[in-house]
Amino acid sequence: MRVRETLQASGLLISALLLASPARAADPVIIGAVGSSSANAWPVLIGMKKGFFAASDIAVDTVYAQSNTGVIQQLTAGSINVATSAGLVDPIRAIDKGAPIALVRIEIQAPPYALLAKRDIKGIAGLKGKTIIVGGAKDITRIFVDRMLAPHGVKTGEFDYVFAGATNARFSALQSGAVDAALLTAPFNFYAESAGFANLGFTFDYVDMPFAGMAVNRAWASANPKTVEKFVGVFVKSIGWFEDRRNRDEAVQMMVEFSKLKAADVERAYDFLRDKHLFEPSGKVSRAKLNLVVAALRDLGDVGELSVDKLILPGVTQLVD
Repeated sequence: MRVRETLQASGLLISALLLASPARAADPVIIGAVGSSSANAWPVLIGMKKGFFAASDIAVDTVYAQSNTGVIQQLTAGSINVATSAGLVDPIRAIDKGAPIALVRIEIQAPPYALLAKRDIKGIAGLKGKTIIVGGAKDITRIFVDRMLAPHGVKTGEFDYVFAGATNARFSALQSGAVDAALLTAPFNFYAESAGFANLGFTFDYVDMPFAGMAVNRAWASANPKTVEKFVGVFVKSIGWFEDRRNRDEAVQMMVEFSKLKAADVERAYDFLRDKHLFEPSGKVSRAKLNLVVAALRDLGDVGELSVDKLILPGVTQLVD
């Protein structure tokens, strides 16, 4: 009887020790992003609110910058681990100059911008002599606007550019009357329309290239391969959740709380992004389409003969075609 009691006591002691053992700490990931209220942030927001990151033992901390260039500078320095919704031109330029970063997936497969203008400007041709605000002098948003204006006979030099990296800052400049037109992403383009500004067109009607991707710091990714794999997996799950129309109301409510914008404008942003399937669901990277971005930068004289293979992270980036 005493032997049995001793065994039972030992079993209880072992169980108690196991229960007392500290739980495995979640893997920390510092995310960098532009602004704090763009609909481009929906996948990260969903991953946080629906507990997808937590379920994958990932603890995220998000750092916001006023420009994509600023985010990529922090990524290069190792101050952040991952840049989400990063306009592709900045990481590509940085990699061409030797930055220790890599693209691991495409997030937004077409540029989700609209060109909004003052009420009295009825078309793109009316932008001659006007002031247009974009992300930066070398930002991809400038490439988009140049390509939108050219077919309408408006050439570079026939209008003035001013710059602000975040779409909410560009909207504020348009709203205040400081500029005549602004390139805005959802939901700010819809917010501007509801305020009476004129929508002169969408970028994806003029530009056939991926817009944004996920970039990582190579040193951090090499030291944390499982975390990178899980992080990318959360994005696939979050975008799949976003694409399910049954989740529309919940997704809208998330973004309303996050962006502080009107529900009607956020609803339009959801329908726009979802119906156009602008979020890339698989995470795969098309070599051919990425080459279109590289070619556009080469035409600007920003990069040399840059190979797509230099841009990716072997074993992680799913490169196709």
